[in-house]
Amino acid sequence: MEYLPLIGTVLLIHLLAVASPGPDFIVAVKNSLTYSRKTGLYTAIGFGLGIGAHTIYCMAGIALIISKSILLFNGIKFVGAGYLIYIGYKSLRARSLPISMEKSVQQSDISAFAAIRIGFLTNVLNPKATLFFLSLFTLVISPDIPVSVVGTISLLMVIDTMVWFSLVAVFFTNPLVQAKFDSYQSAFNKVFGSLLILLGLKIAFSSR
Repeated sequence: MEYLPLIGTVLLIHLLAVASPGPDFIVAVKNSLTYSRKTGLYTAIGFGLGIGAHTIYCMAGIALIISKSILLFNGIKFVGAGYLIYIGYKSLRARSLPISMEKSVQQSDISAFAAIRIGFLTNVLNPKATLFFLSLFTLVISPDIPVSVVGTISLLMVIDTMVWFSLVAVFFTNPLVQAKFDSYQSAFNKVFGSLLILLGLKIAFSSR
C-alpha cells in the first residue's frame, strides 16, 4: 500500500507522455486508417512491447550506460531517425486504395506480425523514449524500491500503452472517420509521411 502513490504518479506521467503527439501516435493513426482496425490494434501491441523493452533495459541498468556513451546514444538516435524517415517515405509513396469497413480482410492489409513489428520498432528506436525512461528510472523510481513494485509499474505501463493506442485505433476506424479518410486518403498519406520524415530529421539533427 505504501507504494500506491508512487505507482499512481508514474502511471500518470507515463499516460501524459503516451498521449502526447509523437511518432507512436502518428503511426497508430496511419496504420488504423490506411489498413484496418485490426492492424491498428496489433500496432498498439507493438508499442506496448516496445515499452516493455525500455523498462527491461532500464531495470538492467543499460540506460545508464547509454546516457554516458555519446557514441552509443547517437547510434540509437540515427537508427531511430532513419526508421521514421523510411516509413514516412513509404507513406508518401503509398497509393490511395478504397477502404471497406464491411470487409473482414482487406487486400491492402498487412500481417499481424508486420503491424506489431512496426509498432515495436517505432517505439523502441525512439531516442526520446529512451531519455524519458532514463529520467523516470533515475528521478522518480529510486534504486531502493522493491523489484516486485518496479515490475508491477512496468507491466502497468505496457498495458497502459496498449489500451491507449487501442482506443486510438478504435476511434480512427469509426465509420464516419473512415469515410472522411476514404475521400482524402492521398492527402492524409502525404501529411502522415511528411510528419514522420520531419520527426526523423528533427531527431537526427537534435542535440543530446
